Amino acid sequence: MLDVFIAAKRIEGCSEKSLKYYDSTVRLMLDGVDKTVREISTDDLRSYLADYQKGRGSSKVTIDNMRRIFSSFFRWLEDEDYILKSPMRRIHKVKTDKPIKETFSDESLELLRDACEEIRDLAMVDLLASTGMRVGELTNLNREDVNFHERECVVLGKGGNERVVYFDARAKIHLLNYLDGREDHNPALFVSLTLPRERLLIGGVETRLREIGKRADMQKVHPHKFRRTLATRAIDKGMPIEQVQRLLGHVKIDTTMHYAMVNQANVKNSHRKYMG
Repeated sequence: MLDVFIAAKRIEGCSEKSLKYYDSTVRLMLDGVDKTVREISTDDLRSYLADYQKGRGSSKVTIDNMRRIFSSFFRWLEDEDYILKSPMRRIHKVKTDKPIKETFSDESLELLRDACEEIRDLAMVDLLASTGMRVGELTNLNREDVNFHERECVVLGKGGNERVVYFDARAKIHLLNYLDGREDHNPALFVSLTLPRERLLIGGVETRLREIGKRADMQKVHPHKFRRTLATRAIDKGMPIEQVQRLLGHVKIDTTMHYAMVNQANVKNSHRKYMG
């Protein structure tokens, strides 16, 4: 039954990484509760989540992610008539803390650029900073996906959805310089520095950015921080949230708002402008 559920989620377009998380999370719960799906009650699931959090010291975010997965699983069981009613209906969203997540300042981005010892890394930093694309989208890019005349490229996002992202003039110059110096025939936009020139993978990008961050004497330098920075700046500068949503490839606008940290100074200025 779980395999059928996972197959249904795959058809919906979930990534293999998400499917693996769904499978392991639900399977662990079924083993822990040790009842058939028709016998599992709301109290069973509440107790399981409480024991899991206490036993593993899990964060509220982790527990809420588990809650969402269980809700999806039992809702599917209900829709497919395996059960009469989902026991998750009365288990509500877990209230989580919302810490302010860091973004790169203009100065920080310049320090990172100065710390790049390879033109490839400089092009990579500028492309991440100006497009806000996901690291997986970056590593999947091929040379033919880039339109230098329009300063745009087509990326393959979550669920296999294509979208267009845009880069600035600085990224264009560094990308062209990087590609002009390439002597390999690999179609990948970014490849390893050593032979054979193989496509750069997500782990390689993350490791390289950490190394650049250390040279710049900066902590927490990772691909996702560029994405968050772009979203925050776009909203702070007045880009409509719907356009930011499309730029980042989010299905739900709530996700876009989660990424974007509103600048408190802008809130103050807006209050004076509209209320003051």
